[in-house]
Amino acid sequence: MEIRISSISFPEISLHPHYGHKLRGYIGTLFGEKSPLLHNHLEGGELRYSYPLVQYKIIDGTPLLVGINEGADLLIDLFLQIKKLELEDLTVNIYSKNITNKIFELGISDELIEYNFKTMWMALNQSNYKKYVNLLPGREREEFLNRILIGNILSFYKGLDFRISEKIYAKVMVTGKISSFKNKKMTVFTGGFTTNALLPDLVGIGKSVSRGFGAIERVR
Repeated sequence: MEIRISSISFPEISLHPHYGHKLRGYIGTLFGEKSPLLHNHLEGGELRYSYPLVQYKIIDGTPLLVGINEGADLLIDLFLQIKKLELEDLTVNIYSKNITNKIFELGISDELIEYNFKTMWMALNQSNYKKYVNLLPGREREEFLNRILIGNILSFYKGLDFRISEKIYAKVMVTGKISSFKNKKMTVFTGGFTTNALLPDLVGIGKSVSRGFGAIERVR
């Protein structure tokens, strides 16, 4: 199955990763009337629970917007309209920005592919965090995270209406660390993984991908 992916980057701007959610708030508020995809809320205010088709990231300091399918079309429409970024305590005029538009083929590979997390992977929620901490460090926790990762990949595919009959394999190579999210301490992961699933660069997997978590890049 082919999907369309567009990304807008601002190469002359350097931001701390915590500005990711502020970037989402600014763009979502400024252009939100154009589409609920920009802020993931429906007209009545309810959350749109499907996989986010527009995602906001800070990767290696560079602000980045990533759109998939309808989200990709939306970013192309907005490209010329983004003149500055107002991120609460910071206002930045934009003098340079880049846009890419690509086609990517989803599927299952005959070989394992290695990916890195370019931003922290939020694998755990309140429920599975309790299970995770009760497991023995090492193999038990790794196998637990492998299952979560496979679920994340399947959720990504399902969110794009892509169904597979083949089995997905995945093995994490990650390190846990504590990060602050919505004024709460969370266990997140850095590192990477191998899998037989074909995944496009820069998309997010796991929790809170619209805010920039779980962005991946294939190791080449």
